[in-house]
Amino acid sequence: MFKGLKERFSKKEDKSILVVAPIKGEVVTIDKVNDPTFAQEMLGKGVAIKPAEGNVVSPVNGEITVLFETKHAVSIKSDDGVEILIHIGLDTVNLKGEHFESYVKVGDKVKTGDLLIKFNEEKIKEAGYDTTTPMIICNTFEYADVNVVKIGEVEKQDNIIEIIIK
Repeated sequence: MFKGLKERFSKKEDKSILVVAPIKGEVVTIDKVNDPTFAQEMLGKGVAIKPAEGNVVSPVNGEITVLFETKHAVSIKSDDGVEILIHIGLDTVNLKGEHFESYVKVGDKVKTGDLLIKFNEEKIKEAGYDTTTPMIICNTFEYADVNVVKIGEVEKQDNIIEIIIK
């Protein structure tokens, strides 16, 4: 009668996926972003990075699913199924690709640390744009939780987000 009861009530170990920083800089909580679409998590949970340099690397092993023509944003689907949007700066779509250089195209397979995009942070700021870079988990709803694991200064490839699998 009680066979299996212990197994049903013992704590199940959560499985998680770690996502690393795609840019060296200062990680801030997403609610600090001066754009309601990101700050109110309309696209999903995530973080933002105030960049210390203009190189964006892949935060996961996966495939490039979207590369905006303006090169200001890229989406990656990780090998684990995590859908990640990296949006360089706020309203930088208006720069029409100026100050951005892409090193990938849609369909490319990437590994953690592969160079995706270079951008000229100083020129973007001179043009009047905020370079704060949101990194959003667009399929947040598919997971039990999405947690920020590091705030403050980070190097590229430091763990910054932990995704808890349902």
